[in-house]
Parts: sequence; C-alpha cells; structure tokens
Amino acid sequence: MKEISIGEAAKRSGVKVPTIRYYEQIGLLAAPARTDGNRRHYEDTDIRRLAFIRHARELGFEIDSIRTLLHLQDDPNQPCETADGIANARLIEVEQRIRSLNALKAELELMVEGCRHGRVAECRVIEILADHGKCAHAQH
Repeated sequence: MKEISIGEAAKRSGVKVPTIRYYEQIGLLAAPARTDGNRRHYEDTDIRRLAFIRHARELGFEIDSIRTLLHLQDDPNQPCETADGIANARLIEVEQRIRSLNALKAELELMVEGCRHGRVAECRVIEILADHGKCAHAQH
C-alpha cells in the first residue's frame, strides 16, 4: 500500500493542508497512521472522505450536517430519511437565500435607475443607503 503524504492528500482531494488537520481535530477525518518520522500518511479511503467533505462544504452544508452524513455513509444499510431531511433543509435555506438575493437585486436596480448620473444631492443610491426605510424591499 502506497503511503500518501498530507500534501498529496490535499492535492488529490482539493482540501488544503490546514483544513485537513482541522478536520482531523474535529473528528470528521480519523487521525491517520504515522510514519517512523511521525509524518501523517493517508489511504485512498481518506482521500474519498476528504472529497466528500469538500463537496458537501461547496454545497453549503454545515459541519454538523456533514458529520451526520458521514456517519450515514459509514453505515450504508440505514434508511436515507435523515440524509433526505438534511438535504431538504439545505434546499429550503438556498431557496430563502435566492428570494433574498432577488429582492436585493431589485432594490439595487431601483437605486441605479433612480440615480442615473445626476448630482449627489438627488442621488437615490445615497438616499436609500442613508435610510433603509426608503427601500422598496425590506428583505434583503
């Protein structure tokens, strides 16, 4: 079995070295075996686990959710109800964020349209930023 250094593990998984150490510290990744020189060495299963964590983080899952998903992955004979619930909760968060971003976009469009290179004294951008109550969309 080929020993994989932490640098190589980072390269293969797309997870930075300090983040790998952090994941070990918080228990998302088991402490790896050590060489005689006390250097960490990883296996392919560790690389796959790191890639799973990286992908879950890219999708915005919180560490506690990832921990639960990893436990589910480690015991694949369980029903997937918990995984579905975690993914559904993340979907709801994303949908709420999209609504908020759409409101923000609309507000910015109104601000820009209301200004159109006039003078600062009549600038809607400055006026709205100075008084949130003048926003057309309160949820942004």
